[in-house]
Order: sequence, then C-alpha cells, then structure tokens
Amino acid sequence: MSLEEYVKEKLWPILVETVHALVMYANHKAYTREVVLHENPDVTPQDLAARLGIPLGEALVILYELENEKGLK
Repeated sequence: MSLEEYVKEKLWPILVETVHALVMYANHKAYTREVVLHENPDVTPQDLAARLGIPLGEALVILYELENEKGLK
C-alpha cells in the first residue's frame, strides 16, 4: 500500500495523533530527515521501521509528513 492509500483510511487521523504523542517521535523524524533520507531518499516505511526499531505506523507518519514538507519548500 502506498502512503496515499494509508492516508485515505478512516483511522489515519487516529494513527497520526498517536504517533505525535510518542516521546521519541520528534527525534525519529529529525534523524530521518537529516540522516536517513540523505543516505537513502527512497527508503520504504518497512525499511525505516526496521532501521530505527520503531513501529511501522510511526515510520508511515514520518515519511508522509516529510514528503509533504518537501512539497511546501
């Protein structure tokens, strides 16, 4: 499933809210932006989750938000 398909799911807003409440979320997002995406711009949510030892849901939200941030610049 693509990121866009996940976003269309009814429970997406609940997943985002839950991920934002995670203590390490901001650090994981910053590390992904500053390190992981520079090394591998095409990293998959599954690969990111495995690399950082985080839930797949957190990886999905991080990559979705970073992708949208790129579009705003």
